[in-house]
Amino acid sequence: MDAAQKRQALSYPKPTTAWRGEPQLGGWYTEEEIEAAVAAIRSSMDWTGEGFGFIVQEILDFEAAFARYTGAKHAISLSTASVGLDLAMQALDLQPGDEVISPAMNFRAAHHAIIGAGGRLVLCEVDPATLCADPADVERRVTPRTRAICVTHMNGRAAPIDDYVEIGQCHPHPEHGPIPVIGDAARAVGVGYKGGRIGAGGWCTIFSFHTMKLMTTLGEGGMVTTNNDALAERLTAARQWGGTTEYWGSSFKLTKVQAAVGLVQLRRLDEMNGLRIRRALERTELLKDVPELTLPPLPGECGHTYYLYTVFVPPEWAGEKRDRIRAIMLDEFAVGSEVANPPTYDTSPHIRKHTEGQRLPATEFLANRMICVPIHPLMTEEQNAYVAAVLQEAVERVRTEG
Repeated sequence: MDAAQKRQALSYPKPTTAWRGEPQLGGWYTEEEIEAAVAAIRSSMDWTGEGFGFIVQEILDFEAAFARYTGAKHAISLSTASVGLDLAMQALDLQPGDEVISPAMNFRAAHHAIIGAGGRLVLCEVDPATLCADPADVERRVTPRTRAICVTHMNGRAAPIDDYVEIGQCHPHPEHGPIPVIGDAARAVGVGYKGGRIGAGGWCTIFSFHTMKLMTTLGEGGMVTTNNDALAERLTAARQWGGTTEYWGSSFKLTKVQAAVGLVQLRRLDEMNGLRIRRALERTELLKDVPELTLPPLPGECGHTYYLYTVFVPPEWAGEKRDRIRAIMLDEFAVGSEVANPPTYDTSPHIRKHTEGQRLPATEFLANRMICVPIHPLMTEEQNAYVAAVLQEAVERVRTEG
């Protein structure tokens, strides 16, 4: 934006509470969600009936609708997405020495799941344009001990799942065959991929309905989609004490009220994502002439929900100057930001202990250039322009400081 546009945008009232780089509310509720929740509660008040039940019709309806939405054969609802990652890793029946490849730039949940299931976490680099696991680097790290590839649809961008599946097919495990691909789609529910949506590709895909995510079921919740009948049976059993199968299980169920709300959220998801994408594209247009910023590339066959709006400063600004930009934005304009995410071994002592000797220099450097600035579908055009102007102003200050 030019100087006059920036002055106008900066005239927006400074927030009284700093805006978070990753807002605590992703999907939001209308009266329809509230009415659905109340109806589910009221229908549970007959003591001679099912109460809130176990796997009730609302849950089955939500799962069926989600499977149709993603194009997957099965959808299994769970209490959280992290549980989905844990159970998927457990279903691999990993043995000592079995390896699972996963990008270092990640939230720690996937890596905790791999380690918790007894796997050896093998970290890989990301593609700097997409922030998703670099297929070439994934392939370089495949060995006869590789049991799975666990990738993340990072910050809302669809990862090239078919590329990883092809790698798994070209380098089969000597005992188990083609290497399964697990997708962590916590930040990417509803994202487009090759004319459809993610969720049907690979061995399974895990989605999050946490309060911060693109749709939410009363603050927590998750879903696993798969076309694999055996995996679907095992996950369904695991979430309810093993069911009638031989599998281990505990209680990881979504509730009736959550499912009723989830059905409404799912119907509204494309609308909510569409508003978010609109704001992101507007912001990219506002910032396109700031030479120091590398902006999110426009999506192609791998879509983007812009769960986080992620930019990068020049390589020579990595670290200290990047941090100076973030400080100006927060201290002077009450616009927070995030770095989502540095290599997990830098943020989790548990992961660091289990990946000793593994360093991902390209990912580390990329993380030191990263800034994720606030975006939300409910942002007004003026609020969005304010964020863009604040970022531009901070960059110009750092440029002047030399």
